[in-house]
Amino acid sequence: MRTRVRGWRVRRNPLRRRSDVVEAWTALVVAVLLIVGAPLLGAAAAVWGHGQAQAVAAEQRAERHRVRAEVVGRTPDTLPSVQAGGQHSYRATVRWSTPDGTDRSTTARVPAGTGHGDAVDVWLDSRGKSVPPPTDGSAVWQHSVTIGVCTTMGAALTVLLAHCAVRKVALRHRMAEWDRDWALTEPQWTHRRA
Repeated sequence: MRTRVRGWRVRRNPLRRRSDVVEAWTALVVAVLLIVGAPLLGAAAAVWGHGQAQAVAAEQRAERHRVRAEVVGRTPDTLPSVQAGGQHSYRATVRWSTPDGTDRSTTARVPAGTGHGDAVDVWLDSRGKSVPPPTDGSAVWQHSVTIGVCTTMGAALTVLLAHCAVRKVALRHRMAEWDRDWALTEPQWTHRRA
């Protein structure tokens, strides 16, 4: 039966080597970084990402506007393979009137099932080109959470990889220290000359 001595790497012990102390302190630092550091870094990245996404969404809301347009182009008979916003859509020619009474037209994505003459909402940029709707609040939060989780996982993975590298180096140093000490001790035990 094995007896396990707790804390032997930190306490004074004739078998303790410098590499044991380094490995013990490294394990403590790794635990703190995994429990405190990685989540804090992830939270900071999420806050930063949220601010960036809100700025992009505000810019999109400022430069895009919605108009009510009439579908004037031919609509396909089959469903397309492109999805926008979770619903099937296809491209069709739409026409709308500007506030000064001018009729304008462009090609825009319209929902599946829309026929000739139906009214649809179309988002346009400042040049009158059809664009997707501006980013909404749920997409901003989804972006923020994704950035936070990915940053936390990346930081944790980096810490764990660094810990593996330190353990490998510590093991190599420990074996070198044991070889050096055995070279001094072996002649006394075996009565051979070094």
